[in-house]
Amino acid sequence: MVNGNDSRNSALLCPGCRKLVSADELTCPYCGLKAPGSRWKNNFFTRGFNSDERLINTIIAVNAVMFLLSLLMSNRGLNLSGNPMSFLSPDNQGLLLLGATGAIPIDRFHHWWTLVSASYLHGGILHIVFNMLALRQIAPLVIREYGTHRMIVIYTLSGVGGFMVSYLAGISFTIGASAAVCGLIGAALYYGKRRGGIYGQAVYRQVGGWAIGIVLFGLVVPGINNWAHGGGMAAGIVMGLLLGYHERKKENMHHRLLGSLCVFGTTAVLLWAVFTGIVYRF
Repeated sequence: MVNGNDSRNSALLCPGCRKLVSADELTCPYCGLKAPGSRWKNNFFTRGFNSDERLINTIIAVNAVMFLLSLLMSNRGLNLSGNPMSFLSPDNQGLLLLGATGAIPIDRFHHWWTLVSASYLHGGILHIVFNMLALRQIAPLVIREYGTHRMIVIYTLSGVGGFMVSYLAGISFTIGASAAVCGLIGAALYYGKRRGGIYGQAVYRQVGGWAIGIVLFGLVVPGINNWAHGGGMAAGIVMGLLLGYHERKKENMHHRLLGSLCVFGTTAVLLWAVFTGIVYRF
């Protein structure tokens, strides 16, 4: 017979390393995280951060919802033309209302917040499918080597950095998750080069192939924002350098705080974009 405070309620998964520890531990014996049983460290958001699949699926779901909203916001309605490049593509008004970025939204309307929201908007069904497939390919590697919180920081700030470079280059109107995805590629490139060894070299060669493919694709296909791609990749390399990866620096409270700020900031920006878009559209 056990009382109300039985052993099933005294053990939990450490938010830092996801290993089973006692809720009363002052420090996790595996990763060194202080007070792993703290309610602040074991809430809805931190549990979500520590689930790789849930985090990736959430990002994809948010992109899908924003894509559907951009179609509904468009004046022309659903574009069902036979052209695969324009099939199910929102118009510029719908994208502008929901947070497309570039010289026009920033200089004319002073919408600096679009540097965040533009990473969740896409110009067509092929655009979002390609970007989400790329995200699903590269994100697990970055999460494995950097952790979920650092991955969120890299993804968010690389998108902002890529679009800032694009804005400074004079691109008038731009959208897409590719700047943020290129940031993940940049962080993986930094990891592979910095780590070295057989594994590091393999990562560097594989991810380097993706980077070369993106560059060639941008040179061949018209309308690709190469400034955002290059800026996002450079930002990812810088983030990898500044944040460190697991083998050199375990995720700590600073990384968790930065990750939380990125999530809250992105959520606030997207909610603001949807609210103002609906007000102006209807």
